[in-house]
Amino acid sequence: MLACDGFAFVRCSSCSLVYQNPRPVFEDVRRRYAGQYFAYELENERVFFGLMKLGLRDIGFNELTRALPGPRSFLDIGCATGMLIESMKGDGWDARGVDVCRESAEYGIAHRGVSIFVGTLEEARFPAESFSIIHFSHLIEHVPDPRGFLGEVRRILAPQGYAIITTPNVDGFQARLFGKAWRSAIADHLTLFSKRTLGKLITESGFEIRQTVTWGGLAAGTAPDMIKKPMDLLAKKWGFGDVVLCLAAKR
Repeated sequence: MLACDGFAFVRCSSCSLVYQNPRPVFEDVRRRYAGQYFAYELENERVFFGLMKLGLRDIGFNELTRALPGPRSFLDIGCATGMLIESMKGDGWDARGVDVCRESAEYGIAHRGVSIFVGTLEEARFPAESFSIIHFSHLIEHVPDPRGFLGEVRRILAPQGYAIITTPNVDGFQARLFGKAWRSAIADHLTLFSKRTLGKLITESGFEIRQTVTWGGLAAGTAPDMIKKPMDLLAKKWGFGDVVLCLAAKR
């Protein structure tokens, strides 16, 4: 058990999944994604966009998508202010987004001219097989039912399509080093995945994992560059990074 300030994470003795117990009521969590959260997203949007683009580069996104059949359609779940959607749209994709933070979504719609549904993925009710690529970065740890969520992702993903999933890595070096002070051990995260538990859930949800990468050996400011840079390289090479990305193909 990992006791934090007012909440706790436990690890399942059977499957090793780490999750909040007791589980918070999702509507209570959802209400946190309002004005203050929008300000945070807006302030950090360029940093987050840069990290997402690096993750896509790591899996060879451009080469991967050249072989996709049919129209190039892209959905970003948890799209915040829509910077990634805007970029994909500029590259010729039919790009859309989903976000529960109304302020973030409305900002993206008004300032970037992108299409964003305000609400959860399930509430959007997209038609089956609508998207060739579905991307969600730092999102699955927030949802109350990750298995049901992935089922909906699979339903709206086109045949031969890909899901790109990024989430904190609870078995990474930073999580082990910092314990309850780890930056991802926060009340908004309902589930904390490792490479193994995320991979198991993805596979059981009707996908085939094509690639898994991790990055982030030490967070900025926690060590001098002469230590941080080698740790970051080793984290990516040996798979103990702070963040894990899975590329999954629909079966």
